[in-house]
Amino acid sequence: MNLVLFGPPGAGKGTQSRFLTETRGLPQLSTGDMLRAAIEAGTPLGLSCKALMAKGELVPDETVIGIIAERYDRPDCKNGAVFDGFPRTVPQAEALDRMLAERGKKIDLVLELKVDDAALLARVESRIKAGGVLRSDDTPETLKHRLEVYYKNTAPLIGFYKAQGKLVSLDGMAPIEKVTAQIEAALKGAEA
Repeated sequence: MNLVLFGPPGAGKGTQSRFLTETRGLPQLSTGDMLRAAIEAGTPLGLSCKALMAKGELVPDETVIGIIAERYDRPDCKNGAVFDGFPRTVPQAEALDRMLAERGKKIDLVLELKVDDAALLARVESRIKAGGVLRSDDTPETLKHRLEVYYKNTAPLIGFYKAQGKLVSLDGMAPIEKVTAQIEAALKGAEA
């Protein structure tokens, strides 16, 4: 089963993706994690993307699609994967559909985590006050910019996937366990 998890930055996509990896054995394909690993390794790709990511900008589509295709072709994805943070735009979604179709696969379900922007900003601010581990892009200013980019570029995916009959919207503001239960119910419904 191939799943897309999407929602604004900080909505809990990574948390829920890890749960799906643990319970269903579906690898989490997080472009953000892949790009951050490339940055940490100092690869040419990582260095070229570092400045963009630090400002909350999107990495060029052809770069992201290439990374996803390469990762998806590994043996652990033979039964599907969880796409976390990808696609971010309708052209990326179309490219993902083409890439999967070339492999005889498709996106089975798209899970949208709906959240409140003010609560997301409060989460970042509380992590900063608590002295928690922060990413370089984990600041209120960067989050505000990332939310603007999300609504401009990514929100149109709602209509794209709704038209395909694949979209399930979930309450991302619920406690983690309740979001997980909503996802399980959606998956069981899709498998029925």
